[in-house]
Amino acid sequence: MEEERKRKKRRKKKKKGFKIAIGIISILILGVAAYAFSVFHSVTATLDKTHEPLNRTVSEKRSTKLDLDKKDPISILLMGVDQRGADRGRSDSLVLITVNPIDKSMKMVSIPRDTRTKIIGKGTGTTDKINHAYAFGGIDMAVNTVENFLDVPIDYYVEVNMESFRDIVDAVGGVTVNNDLDFTYEGQHFTKGKLHLNGAEALRYSRMRKLDPRGDFGRQMRQRQILEAVIKEGASVKSLANYGDILDVIGKNVRTNLTFDQMKDIQSNYKDATGNSEQIQINGTGEKINGIYYYAVPQSERTRLSNLLKQHLNVK
Repeated sequence: MEEERKRKKRRKKKKKGFKIAIGIISILILGVAAYAFSVFHSVTATLDKTHEPLNRTVSEKRSTKLDLDKKDPISILLMGVDQRGADRGRSDSLVLITVNPIDKSMKMVSIPRDTRTKIIGKGTGTTDKINHAYAFGGIDMAVNTVENFLDVPIDYYVEVNMESFRDIVDAVGGVTVNNDLDFTYEGQHFTKGKLHLNGAEALRYSRMRKLDPRGDFGRQMRQRQILEAVIKEGASVKSLANYGDILDVIGKNVRTNLTFDQMKDIQSNYKDATGNSEQIQINGTGEKINGIYYYAVPQSERTRLSNLLKQHLNVK
């Protein structure tokens, strides 16, 4: 009898221990689920803030409607806007990305901000620096002007306030870049080699232009370095604790016509193309007109670029 009671007692303890373990696991699962829901809710709320459609439904340079489910090649215009104070600002950085998920490739065309071209929507025959289009008419005029310059459709855009670089970099704990030019800018000395930069340093690093013998091309390269480093750091586990700060900065400083569903489709169907990217430089020459510097791109170069991008986008 005594032995039987001891066995029953041991079984009760085991059951109790099992229930406690199940209870702890359940709490952990519920906690993870609640955290995941919180993150999902925060992300969707943030993307609602960033969503800003263009004043059109589809580019006139596309003959058929774009279908992300069928993996149609797409184009995205990235714009870094130098907005200080209450002014609208100018598109300090312009990068057109084309993505072809079928051949798993991506092309990136950096457009010098001083490029002289026709500004679409600013009167008839108005020519100016391409980055002035944003100052004249915002995102719609900027997109239409780049479309006309390269004669290719622009499906989506992502606009980032360059001032937000500082806050984004700080939110992910700083970024590491490989600097190939020794220079001093705004009192900050940047040595050659691997550098870990905080937000303020990253902003200075990405803005310097006149001390670089490559001019605008050198600055565009540094801006891409910062963007790529931010994405890398933002995707790391250690950044999860700061996701609230990151989303807050994004909500205040990023605008795009991409919806949440479109972002998910692109992530699902186009991500393999990002591993095979090609940087394309626009060839031209500097010139001065009435004492103002412009970057002149000959028609032959524009035609070359247009044919290359059209082929990549499978458009005529």
